[in-house]
Amino acid sequence: MSVLDEVLKSNAAYAANFGDRATLALPPARRFAILTCMDARLDPAKYAGLSEGDAHVIRNAGGRASDDAIRSLVISYKLLGTQEWFVIHHTDCGMEFFTNDVMGGLLESSLETAALGAGGFTDVGAGPGSAEGRYINWLTIADQTGSVVDDVRRIREHPLVPARIPIYGYVYDVRSGRLIEVPAATAAGRATS
Repeated sequence: MSVLDEVLKSNAAYAANFGDRATLALPPARRFAILTCMDARLDPAKYAGLSEGDAHVIRNAGGRASDDAIRSLVISYKLLGTQEWFVIHHTDCGMEFFTNDVMGGLLESSLETAALGAGGFTDVGAGPGSAEGRYINWLTIADQTGSVVDDVRRIREHPLVPARIPIYGYVYDVRSGRLIEVPAATAAGRATS
């Protein structure tokens, strides 16, 4: 069953009360950006105290510093003036439950949705699948805090990222709602000029 009608009805109600949101400036008012996971349990507006127009929020599977995430961060500062960045991963992330090899195998078997059980993901569909999944780096997570450090370091060392932008590293705890600093990540992201 599709949620299309539900989404369109909600959008109509939102648009009916849109008010002065049409006057929000293009640059984010609080001049920062968050790179975080697409997990539906995370609401960056709530955990970071954001209102519409406050900050850029870039989301992908795992909140990883992929080429596309870095592209968005570079646009965020170069064209829209952000001055601080946060990399926020989270506990109990689905990206911890598989490897590149597992994902490639699941996609090779079928393109149907896999099932997650005590032993990890298993394919429950019937083919056809595709071997193309074996050629993608899925940016899985083997070490939660280590991945935050790696991502902050990758962003910090990127030649298009100015040294003056501080990059903070955190893990969002899905059980408490708290942001937990990863000190090694924040140290790696320290502004140097």
